[in-house]
Amino acid sequence: MVKRILAALGVSAMLLAGCQGQAASSAAPDAPAPAQSEAVSEPAKPVKVTVSEVARSVFYAPQYAAVELGFFEDEGLEIELTTGQGADKVMTAVVAGQVDIGLAGPESVVYVYNQGRADYGVVFAQLTKRDGSFLVGREPVDDFSWEMLRGSTVIGGRKGGVPEMTLEYVLRSHGLEPNVDLTVDTSVQFALMAGAFTGGQGDYVALFEPTASAVELEGKGYILASIGEDSGEIPYTAYFASKSLIEENPELIQKFTNAIYRGQQWVDSHTPREVAEVVQPYFPDSSVDLLEIVAKRYQDIDAWCKDPIMKPEALDRLQEVMTQAGELDKPAPYESIVNTEFAEKAIEAAK
Repeated sequence: MVKRILAALGVSAMLLAGCQGQAASSAAPDAPAPAQSEAVSEPAKPVKVTVSEVARSVFYAPQYAAVELGFFEDEGLEIELTTGQGADKVMTAVVAGQVDIGLAGPESVVYVYNQGRADYGVVFAQLTKRDGSFLVGREPVDDFSWEMLRGSTVIGGRKGGVPEMTLEYVLRSHGLEPNVDLTVDTSVQFALMAGAFTGGQGDYVALFEPTASAVELEGKGYILASIGEDSGEIPYTAYFASKSLIEENPELIQKFTNAIYRGQQWVDSHTPREVAEVVQPYFPDSSVDLLEIVAKRYQDIDAWCKDPIMKPEALDRLQEVMTQAGELDKPAPYESIVNTEFAEKAIEAAK
């Protein structure tokens, strides 16, 4: 883990300094200094940082670009990436000290803070700014209307998760009350939603990419609408770490944020094809052509943040979505659960 690695590196540095000091004191006063060409300087070993992402999706392209293009390596970091399959699982891993950094919906940070935990999670960088899922139906529709969902069943994801709550927020904005005017099925695990739908469950399903486009290409469903385009800007996915880890390792968090900002800038300035080619190693079962389609969809709805700063008004909207869903009794204060210092410094350093 980060603390142990930094401690080990510190001990190694002290031992090396001690050995050099002993060698210098034991040398004869008149001994000539060694030739500069004989001095060997070993490169510093990168610090390993464990990151748990909520899911594997092209939605997180700036992160994969930062890894593949060496932006983390430039900061002296080595990223060990795992997939948590759920924001609740990601947050559990973070607060338990099983991973250093989580990438998931900030709702998990709000929940933990409101539980009164002393060492709660704190958001230090935002990655995406709207819902990345798409509504998929069984038949193609030329002139889609949300009213078409009245009386249907939609597979919506885990209850209390941002994807499901945002879906409900959009439904209400179109005059449809969840589980009154239609059924929102929250019984299916996130990773199994596509399989449940293609297996015959539900009339519609909310899917992330590249799964949504893959289902469409297979002729097993049709993308009808972007949920994120209808919901407006929401701090949908963000990086967070425990309050104590941030306080004890500010330099590491800064370096991580610097790399993420470079990834965001790179994705924003490159074509969907270029994005697809860079992220393809993370989706070995998907062709570059499919990933290009997906990347264009996300660029078209302006899904990716151009910088890592989470704004107060964005958190306010998220907590409004949570309140409407019946999952939040009181909002968490922005100044307690969000730290923009690292994002601001990353932007300033890049100028």
